[in-house]
Amino acid sequence: MINAIIGRKLDMTQVFADDGSVYPVTLVQVGPCTVTQVKTEKSDGYSALQIGFGPKKAKSVNKPTKGHLDKVGKGYFQVLREIPVDDPSEHNPGDEVLADIFEIGEQIDIIGKSKGKGFAGTIKRWNFSRGPDGHGSKNVREPGSTGMATYPGRVIKGKKLPGQLGNKRTTVLNLRVVDVRPEENLILVHGAVPGAKNGIVIVRRTNRV
Repeated sequence: MINAIIGRKLDMTQVFADDGSVYPVTLVQVGPCTVTQVKTEKSDGYSALQIGFGPKKAKSVNKPTKGHLDKVGKGYFQVLREIPVDDPSEHNPGDEVLADIFEIGEQIDIIGKSKGKGFAGTIKRWNFSRGPDGHGSKNVREPGSTGMATYPGRVIKGKKLPGQLGNKRTTVLNLRVVDVRPEENLILVHGAVPGAKNGIVIVRRTNRV
């Protein structure tokens, strides 16, 4: 059974439930993905499927990848990812993975790259409070003292400081599938989906209870 698929974050909209309540949802295009390689314990040391998503022109594919994908004969792909499976013998190269692997009401996790927001201070990056802003104050938005006394006399590792905000792999857990539209390769997700519009995401069934 396949528990994950590659997708693309598209846009946001809203849907109405039967009781009239409104849910903000994110449209995620999931698939169609093609199985490009089956990995087994015997040959690779673990069980997984390599799947491809999004068409890519042949002229943009390097020679090793082209030779690898030519064995499948299903074209070339923008994104290749591995997903774990319990029994890889159920699948063959060339099989398609579609949106219908998910059901309405199912809990999912979505993995993506968060929006990059550049260099940020501690208030924006770590939700620090402002310092005193009265006459003579010198640390209104600065983090204040970060070091220690004579011993150990340094800033400890892991101290929250200004720096790069966003643009990193992010996983959002326990989102809910509001609707599945296999004919459009779409799922509607209630909750925050990481990343910018048209960003690549991995959608998987949640492992949390």
